[in-house]
Amino acid sequence: MSNPGYLVLSALLQYPEAELVADLAQMDDVLAAQQWQAPLQGLLAHIGNTALIDLQQEYVATFDRSPGHSLHLFEHIHGESRDRGQAMVDLMEEYRRHGLQMVGDDLPDYVPLFLEFLSQQDHEEAERLLGDAIHVLAHIGRKLRANGSPYACIFELLQTQTAVQAEELSGPPVRDMDEALETFGPGADGIEPLLKPGVGPLAGGAHPINFYPKAPAPQHH
Repeated sequence: MSNPGYLVLSALLQYPEAELVADLAQMDDVLAAQQWQAPLQGLLAHIGNTALIDLQQEYVATFDRSPGHSLHLFEHIHGESRDRGQAMVDLMEEYRRHGLQMVGDDLPDYVPLFLEFLSQQDHEEAERLLGDAIHVLAHIGRKLRANGSPYACIFELLQTQTAVQAEELSGPPVRDMDEALETFGPGADGIEPLLKPGVGPLAGGAHPINFYPKAPAPQHH
């Protein structure tokens, strides 16, 4: 059974528009059904009690102007490496394997897109996929918490939804999204669905995604 709570998290992490504020009560009901309401209460109250223009300015300052808070997963682990492009291709293939295709111009590793993807999976598959990504998500959450951002609670909640213990990332890469943007197009803000059903049949099966660089295998001479 799918989990609509992930869809709410996806919406909360997108650029805030009037529709987001108008839907807060409905989102609160969904979160309450998933028992996710309490951890996110501070963020929901912040959104509900803050003028929209101030929310938008805060969002831009937090996510668009602070590389350490980037909502693009692979930016935190691959930097300028060619591995970033391949990781995005692998992630797009994972979406297709589950019968989904991207809509719009967002990069495939955009956190709200990934969370929407999780919302369409059964519990076991969502937990597996989240476990693949949790190291990076936790890294973003720690950065947000250190800077006093109300958005940190989303990433802290995600850590409670997988048995995988988040590891520290090895170090910040150089920020350079030009190559990825040329390949996959520019990002787009909004709270419209980011995925739609694909033309192929749903395909299951574990397919690991390189969200987190594993240690290289020893070389034998």
